Amino acid sequence: MNAKSMLQLAAIFGALAVIFGAFGAHALEPLLVKTGRIDTYQTAVDYHFYHSLALLMVGILYQQNPQLKGLRLSAWFFLGGMIVFSGSLYLLCLSQVTWLGAITPLGGIGFILGWIMLFVSISKKNQ
Repeated sequence: MNAKSMLQLAAIFGALAVIFGAFGAHALEPLLVKTGRIDTYQTAVDYHFYHSLALLMVGILYQQNPQLKGLRLSAWFFLGGMIVFSGSLYLLCLSQVTWLGAITPLGGIGFILGWIMLFVSISKKNQ
């Protein structure tokens, strides 16, 4: 993944976070209230937004510092985390298939690894 694709994916995933947030707040609200999943859906949207911005930041950093190859791995972890963490929660809320909640932590691990790789990459720059 190069800087341009990181930035493009950040823009796409940021737009999707707005769309999913608005969809949940309006079209899905009755279902989410009825099933008691409004907080779960909001958590999915929140983490989706946070990590869209994190991916944007990593893309900017990588554009300015292409020698920091670890930033590419950070971007992949953030992307995978958004898909697995937020995606599994979105699907859980819509389908009520509870086993989807069991894979959500794998997305959380992706987020953690993304932040760790960001830290490691920046630390290497200052050596």
